[in-house]
Amino acid sequence: MVNMKKKLMASDTKIFKIVSTIILGLLALVALLPIILIVIASFTDETTLLRNGYSFFPEMWSADAYVYMIQQGSTIFRAYGISILVTIIGTVVSVLITTMIAYPMSRRNFKYKNALAFFVFFTMLFNGGVVPSYMMWTQVFQIKNTLWALIIPNYLCGAFNIFLVRNYYANSIPEALIESAQIDGASELTIFFKIIFPLAVPTVATISLFTALIYWNDWVNALYYIQKPQYYGIQNLLIRIMNNIQYLKSGAASVAVGTGAISLPSNAVRMSMAVIGILPIVVIYPFVQKYFVKGVVVGAVKG
Repeated sequence: MVNMKKKLMASDTKIFKIVSTIILGLLALVALLPIILIVIASFTDETTLLRNGYSFFPEMWSADAYVYMIQQGSTIFRAYGISILVTIIGTVVSVLITTMIAYPMSRRNFKYKNALAFFVFFTMLFNGGVVPSYMMWTQVFQIKNTLWALIIPNYLCGAFNIFLVRNYYANSIPEALIESAQIDGASELTIFFKIIFPLAVPTVATISLFTALIYWNDWVNALYYIQKPQYYGIQNLLIRIMNNIQYLKSGAASVAVGTGAISLPSNAVRMSMAVIGILPIVVIYPFVQKYFVKGVVVGAVKG
């Protein structure tokens, strides 16, 4: 009888795993379909797009959109460099600030942890607004038309990430470990950089991914604070290219691309720009995905 129950349970578990795998596979396919469609549309002939719309099986293929993008090569590479530099610096500085603020908030014996938590939480509810922020950054700190204008405003430190890291510290790192280090004479900075930070790899990877995505996709800071084209990142450059295409199409039916005169592939260019914009994130994400779920789940638990 017991063996029969065990067999039934094993059979139910196997069926559940198969059904779950099929359902999750279908959901993953549904999530990937828009990306696949964008890639296919970027290689579709412009006339075909205008006549038949977007399709997974286009009548005619074309690389005209990427030819146009290659012609903008040096400009695109410079914009990629700006975006990569801003993303790296912004992410590293943001993660350091976030994890260091979260550390005293997670300590039970820190006298002002509740006051600090209040000030951090307050920033989630209220802000000064666009105009006061613009005046402060441009007139007081004078960061307009500098790389710092792409790094500091809006994204350098987020309250959500601070609370995520604080909860991870409180729930995953034993207080006895900190007390043991203090008994051995370790300073707070030593404890943080040699004990706390290395043990927080899952949540650090999680907030690093969040922050890097924000910096990479940002175009608002450049819109507000940057007027010099040499400081445009990839997102702002793609917007400018799209605006130029619209201007050209409104003034003429076709332009010369390469060696022949063809219709400017505005719709395909939109899709190719989307591919270029998301490509680095698609490449990087698999390397941090293993930390992502653990960091979010553990950090989201109330401490």
